[in-house]
Amino acid sequence: MSKVSYYTAEGLKKLRDELNQLKDVERPKASQAIADARDKGDLSENAEYDAAKEAQGLLEMRISKMEEILANARLIDESALDTSKVLVHSTVKIKNQGNGMEMTYKLVAQSEADLKTGKISVDSPIGKGLLGKKVGETAEIQVPNGTMKFDVLEIRRD
Repeated sequence: MSKVSYYTAEGLKKLRDELNQLKDVERPKASQAIADARDKGDLSENAEYDAAKEAQGLLEMRISKMEEILANARLIDESALDTSKVLVHSTVKIKNQGNGMEMTYKLVAQSEADLKTGKISVDSPIGKGLLGKKVGETAEIQVPNGTMKFDVLEIRRD
């Protein structure tokens, strides 16, 4: 059974746009590339044909994966979420007990994660460790080199 993921309206629109691009633009290009290669003669020794068929197979696999993600995607109503604890789409300010650094992250679905913009996946070790925590609580997160402790300083909805 596939896992349900929760998305913002913006994230869901981005997924749908990418799927439409793959289906409406990339798929016809792949079909045309196969047709062009087929017209060049003997298929048994035609590397261009083999490459075009392989590219088409990879494209179809991506389309199938995107359709599966969209089938299990749910739009989240952020106004109805509890702001007293960390949930999906919470923006959380945390402090690393080890080095005293403060960081702010927004917890999002894996496909929306982008560390440069401060969005981390709820499936990441830090994301999993923060889920359900309240302001003032400490999240102990297992990482490859041991355990990191983060104090939850603030929780908000953006």
